[in-house]
Amino acid sequence: MLKKSDFYYDLPEELIAQTPVYPRDSSRLLHYDKKTGELKNRIFRDILDIFQKGDLLVVNNTKVLPARMFSYTKNGGKVEILLLKRFSLTEWEVMVKPGKKAKEGALLTVNEELSLTVKSRTESGGRIVDFHFNGVFEDIISRVGEMPLPPYIKEKLSDQERYQTVYAKNLGSSAAPTAGLHFTPELISALKDKGVEFATVELKVGLGTFRPVKEEDLTNHVMHTEWYEITSENAEIINKAKREGRRVIAVGTTSVRTLETVADDNGFVRAQSGDTSIFIYPPYKFKCVEGLITNFHLPESTLIMLVSAFLTREKVMEIYNYAVSERYRFFSFGDAMLLL
Repeated sequence: MLKKSDFYYDLPEELIAQTPVYPRDSSRLLHYDKKTGELKNRIFRDILDIFQKGDLLVVNNTKVLPARMFSYTKNGGKVEILLLKRFSLTEWEVMVKPGKKAKEGALLTVNEELSLTVKSRTESGGRIVDFHFNGVFEDIISRVGEMPLPPYIKEKLSDQERYQTVYAKNLGSSAAPTAGLHFTPELISALKDKGVEFATVELKVGLGTFRPVKEEDLTNHVMHTEWYEITSENAEIINKAKREGRRVIAVGTTSVRTLETVADDNGFVRAQSGDTSIFIYPPYKFKCVEGLITNFHLPESTLIMLVSAFLTREKVMEIYNYAVSERYRFFSFGDAMLLL
């Protein structure tokens, strides 16, 4: 039985990437060849040489909401607000800091366009709030909000768009699907010219993706839920590739979780939407995904467990320790890994 501690590795703090590289596709790529077991040090844009005509890349086209903002009590106290989940036009689940200034019934003002009333407290310590605004909520948030960067990134982001994929479309995530940050429009165009196909899914990435696993016994871990959607058009693109025996390569763990949620035992998918709390860890038999592009993840996280299920725990720990020794950059703005 695998334990949380089985997924620990030593990471020097200086290898945690604080800023993104320019251009996006100049990041490093560690390619693990699943057939030969060989590790190859590459540059991300080298995927143009690796992928073949007919390969299908499945990307998550969610867009990060500038979900972090600051509000003020009637006495001038400052309260940080982080949008988590929308329930209706005005009602949201949010995180607040400090919580003592956001008691039930409190009115918090962001600016003259936006304020909110605290309705109740959640089991996890968050708040259910009602927003008050005139105009389009998303437009107001785009003006007053900041990108909710992960807690391990200490430097301020100079270009907010650098925490969005170039194909981001549907607003609503609290964090970026970071494996997709390495793609440029030019690289996507070159891949398509080569005959590589693309399909999209949507999974709204929640902050639960950064939540640490507290239980040593993985079977006791309660996975966070995230909303997903796959359209009939994209389901058919994926199913056609499966019928024709072509390789389906997921860009990021969020695409993996979506595909594995909706796939049947033969790897075929159907159009649907809903909430998924799928927790993928060894041993797991993948139904749809044959290849994976991913960043390097935190020790003992659900994400490194998912990647370990794709190979083996021992192999992934070996790859991670190699990446550390080769001074790869880790986490959201870090380098990439290709398992194919």
